[in-house]
Amino acid sequence: MTAARFRLGLVQMRCAADPEANLATATARVREAAARGARLVCLPELFRTRYFCQREDAAAFDLAEPVPGPTTDALARLARELGIVVVGSVFERRAAGVYHNTAVILDADGALRGLYRKMHIPDDPLYYEKFYFTPGDTGFRAFDTAVGRIATLVCWDQWYPEGARLAALAGANVLLYPTAIGWHPAEKAAHGEAQRAAWQTVQRAHAIAKRDRRIDAYGGITKRLLDG
Repeated sequence: MTAARFRLGLVQMRCAADPEANLATATARVREAAARGARLVCLPELFRTRYFCQREDAAAFDLAEPVPGPTTDALARLARELGIVVVGSVFERRAAGVYHNTAVILDADGALRGLYRKMHIPDDPLYYEKFYFTPGDTGFRAFDTAVGRIATLVCWDQWYPEGARLAALAGANVLLYPTAIGWHPAEKAAHGEAQRAAWQTVQRAHAIAKRDRRIDAYGGITKRLLDG
């Protein structure tokens, strides 16, 4: 059961080359959101690094880490200290040669309540994610937290209705999408308002059909009302 009303914090941040600097920035932004009353804070996709998928570079695999690992440990301590739920994102090294783009849910007591491994993996110019990530195998699940039953998907998953539907059927009342990209300038110039309107329509349609709240951690609340 999701709390009738709670304040949500969405973090936007400019990522530096240093993962530790990015973690420090994210920590400061989460603290700021909590100080303003947020009980659930969502960080961007792959927030500890710059978006390395713009090129195929084997050296980038050195950025990966296990789950649980340094990032989840740091977010767990932060969530427990502040008494809030934190949704983070990790370049996960699951095993030798197996890597995922993973969202994690840290509950208000610091527990790793659940994780989701990105299912839909793009492979386009400047978005060479298939070079890095194995499609997820977690399914689309919901997890009970201090603010209620929530689910995460990741970025490009938002264009596919099946994940949102399955998460809603699992009981999720809030869906969060950690996202690393916004509106690419070239696409904005080529497609203009029609592309943004299409994205908004997809998100609203998910929310109306599934009667959930949908949140994009790069942009804003894409769906605030249950009735459209």
